Order: sequence, then structure tokens, then C-alpha cells
Amino acid sequence: MESLGDLLKSIPSRAYLERAEQRRLELLADPLIVKWRQKYTKVTDEDIRLNLNKVHQYVLEMNNCANCPGLDKCPNDLEGHYTMLSVEDAAGTSHIYDNKVACRKFSARQTQEQLKSRIRSFYVDDRLLQQGYSADEIFNNDMERIKAVDQLNDYILLTQEQGLQTRGLYMVGKFGTGKTFLMCYMLHELAKAGMTGAIVYVPDFAEDLKGMFGEPQKLKETIDVLKETDLLILDDIGAENMNPWLRDHVLGAILNYRMNRKPTFFTSNYELDALEKHFSFTSKDGDDELKGQRIMDRIRPFVDVVYVRGRNKRGS
Repeated sequence: MESLGDLLKSIPSRAYLERAEQRRLELLADPLIVKWRQKYTKVTDEDIRLNLNKVHQYVLEMNNCANCPGLDKCPNDLEGHYTMLSVEDAAGTSHIYDNKVACRKFSARQTQEQLKSRIRSFYVDDRLLQQGYSADEIFNNDMERIKAVDQLNDYILLTQEQGLQTRGLYMVGKFGTGKTFLMCYMLHELAKAGMTGAIVYVPDFAEDLKGMFGEPQKLKETIDVLKETDLLILDDIGAENMNPWLRDHVLGAILNYRMNRKPTFFTSNYELDALEKHFSFTSKDGDDELKGQRIMDRIRPFVDVVYVRGRNKRGS
């Protein structure tokens, strides 16, 4: 039989009951609860009393969100989430349920992480891919490049509406006119549509390939990624030190696989005819016009040329 001492311990103290009642009255008068009860008109004061902890948590976390210190300092029980209350009526009784809902900042961060997971970069500053893009910066930063921006935007809209294209873009212009920036903007926008992408800074890629001779599996995996990704950008092509192996067995293999399948994009300081001359000469074999023509046959028919004009923005 339960002892009198144990029974007395199980009975809440008067002070505890008074505090609970005071808290209940405060919650009933809280503007958040007053507004919430306007939606759920059948909820009674007694229902609030029976679910005091849930109601308290709802008010606490909604107030935390109203004064959000940022995701990294989120004071709520589950980072980036807040408590929501819903009500179901059954047999004349209101049942209050609580569930956790992601806040807008958490959802936005998840979206950004998903976008980043769809885009791979090789020797390109990740900050170009992680930054936000504003319409003002894209369209109004330099009015001289507005035609190029319009062409790029038309391509993005076409792809969003019709799906992945087989033709890409060849973006040509002087140093520092924003070619890489615009291409990264395209990757970012099309990643929102679920497409994967990769951007490769070709001069550094060409140098690093030398170190992959002894790692054939790594080399194969890298080339396979560039073959299979939905959108491939070869950045600053023409600035690399050309050699037959890079031209014929790496770039040639990638472009041969992608043509008529998936779009490839290029940024360059060379127009297409000048790029062909670049591909026709290697330090090992000298001039070989046929090899230059062969690889250009995998580029020229599969791109639309976009001329990017404007001032040099590097260092400004």
C-alpha cells in the first residue's frame, strides 16, 4: 500500500499550482494565442490547460522567430524550426497537436545546399557559385554587355521551358568583362530546375592532368563527370598550354561524347577561328591543321556565339 509520505509527494504543491494557473492565464491573454483561437474557435480554456506545455512551446518559439538571431544561434529546440499547433475535433473534444515546421531561413539554406550539390567546380573560385545573384547586378552592371545578357537569359528561359538543350553557348570577349560570372549565373539558375553542372578552368585543369598520369582511375572518374553532367562550362579555353594528349584524348573525348547529347559552354578571349589555330599547334607536334579542324567540328556546330562587350571589371 502506498505510504502517506509518497502520496503527499505526488500531490502538486500550492505554489506550483498557482504558478501553473498564472501561466495559463498569461497564455490565454497572449496575442498569439488570441489570434490562434480565432482560427480554432472550439478550443476551450480547459483544452489550453490540458495542453499547457504545447501551447507554451508554441508561444516561446514563435517569439524567438520574431526576434531571430540567425540560424547559427537559433534558440529553438530544433534549429531552424518552430512549433505549430493544429486541432482536430473528435466526439465533441478538441485534440491539440504540435509539430515542427522549418522556417524560411532554414528552407532557403537547404535550397542553397541542394543547388551547390548539383554544381561541381574544377579550379574555379567557389565564391562565384555560392554568391547570390541580383537582377540589377546581372542586367545593369554594365550596359555595354546588355545584348550578351539578353542572349544568355533567353537561353536560360528556353531551357527552363523545354528542358536540356543540345546546343550550348560560346561566350567570347576581352579580359574581365564578366564571362565567367555570367556562366556561373546560368548554372545557378538552371540548378534551380534540377539540372547538374560543372565548370572547369581549363588552364589549371590542363596542368593538373599531368599529375593524373599515375592515377588512371582518378583521371577516368574526372572525365566521366565532365561527360555526364547536364551542363558543362569550359572556362577560358584557349589560354591553356595545348598538347596532343589534352586536345585529342581529353577534350576530344569529352566533346565527342557530349555532342548531340548535352550542351557544352565555353568562355574565351579567342573567337572561333582563332581558337582553331590554337588547337592546330602544339609544342610537341607543331602545326597540325587537321587535328585543329577535327576538334572544332565538335564545337562550332554545337554553339551559338555570344559576344560580351564592356569594361574590364577585374580589380575594380
